[in-house]
Amino acid sequence: MSANEYEAAVLDLDGTVYLGESLIPGVDAAISRLRDAVGPVRFLTNKAIDRRREYSDKLRRLGIDADRSDVVNSGWVTAQYVSKRYPESEVFVIGESPLLAEFRDAGVETTTDTPGDLVVASMDRGFDYDDLDIALRTLEQGGPFLATHPDRTCPTASGEIPDAAGMIGAVEGVTGRTVDEVLGKPSPRMIETTLDDVGVDPSECLVVGDRIETDILMGERAGMTTVLVLSGVTDREMILGADIDPDYVLESLAEIDDVLTDR
Repeated sequence: MSANEYEAAVLDLDGTVYLGESLIPGVDAAISRLRDAVGPVRFLTNKAIDRRREYSDKLRRLGIDADRSDVVNSGWVTAQYVSKRYPESEVFVIGESPLLAEFRDAGVETTTDTPGDLVVASMDRGFDYDDLDIALRTLEQGGPFLATHPDRTCPTASGEIPDAAGMIGAVEGVTGRTVDEVLGKPSPRMIETTLDDVGVDPSECLVVGDRIETDILMGERAGMTTVLVLSGVTDREMILGADIDPDYVLESLAEIDDVLTDR
């Protein structure tokens, strides 16, 4: 497929566009090239520890033009899902204040210190034994167990840090329950929400990310053209051991012309 056959591009953020507070070299020019060649560019992140506005503000600080509507994150998708699927429920949230704010804006009642009707687990740097106890008591009542995203770690400029999988695994361990649904990547809900907004078919869209088990798996399942970048958590040895086969593998997003000029 050539550049003029793509109608949109979806980009991961951490490890793909930036690491910590530093833009990955050449990414600004690559995003400009994508916008010229294919049209709309959207940014997808599984991180629920900030809100969409904070991500778009960060992108602008780093020299990438972006509005809040250009960003989709797992916290926002999860809050929208719960508001529609469980509108009368109180949610016990394992997560940080930006995720709680997403639920509040979606009209969902939340609790952080007493059992609720269901559990939503996410990355939470203040996670402790009390959270685990309340999750156990909530799920003993038979309520749903949801998660914003499944990432094991989050890439930063100084290395990887624990992500939501640690909280999810702890709850699964003490309750004997497996999470019922994950709303972030690689869930189809994440990409469906994004492409519905853009108005393009998955087959006409590029997805670029650094995590083979989320970004690339999501794109592969949706029928998108998948581009794995090695600027984040995945290296070439991990590709060899995976059941997922990216359409392209690049050192970084800066090499996107290799995809756009391929015939």
